[in-house]
Amino acid sequence: MTTSLKIDFVSDVSCPWCAIGLSALEQALRQAGDAVSAELHFQPFELNPQMPPGGQDVTEHLTEKYGSTAEQQAQIRETIRQRGAEAGFTFNPAGRGRIWNTFDAHRLLHWAGLEDAAKQHALKKALLVAYHGRAESMASHEVLLRAAAEAGLDAARAKAILAGDAYAAEVRQQEQYYQRAGIHSVPAVIINDRHLISGGQPAAVFEQALRQIAAA
Repeated sequence: MTTSLKIDFVSDVSCPWCAIGLSALEQALRQAGDAVSAELHFQPFELNPQMPPGGQDVTEHLTEKYGSTAEQQAQIRETIRQRGAEAGFTFNPAGRGRIWNTFDAHRLLHWAGLEDAAKQHALKKALLVAYHGRAESMASHEVLLRAAAEAGLDAARAKAILAGDAYAAEVRQQEQYYQRAGIHSVPAVIINDRHLISGGQPAAVFEQALRQIAAA
């Protein structure tokens, strides 16, 4: 018998561990086979809500935020690359380049979720690949529109959303909801509104949790 699960994936497209976590979760769902089926809903979280439109050099940003050196960051980047490879996600070997404001990406993701869960999932993947795989700007409407088209969404509607402030209030409301619920780091994977799995866990950890929750 297949158990259907609701999964809310709270994350930011600028977060490399979110790319790892999503790929590992997808892997876990495949490995769970007929035991579990799930519909993913992507919820907004901004790591850097005050980031200006021009963004910031990633090395400079991480040094300011965490006090880490370029050497330490290179080691972490290699760990992330290896974990990504295990989960099936390929990171750009040169890194991300810059940190960008991601609010417009979250507005598009919110709209996509209203349209079709599968297209929202496809948009999330396209954005993660654009940023972490190709180091493209998450503040660029051209990049965001290309990802929307790749996900099978209406390009004209996506352009109109980005040109105005559609879904801004809804995204802020969702962000505040998850912050009030105690989510202060991402990825946060919430299953059936009750079970929280934090961080970019390996596929085996996700699979075990999914099977246990499905069997309960």
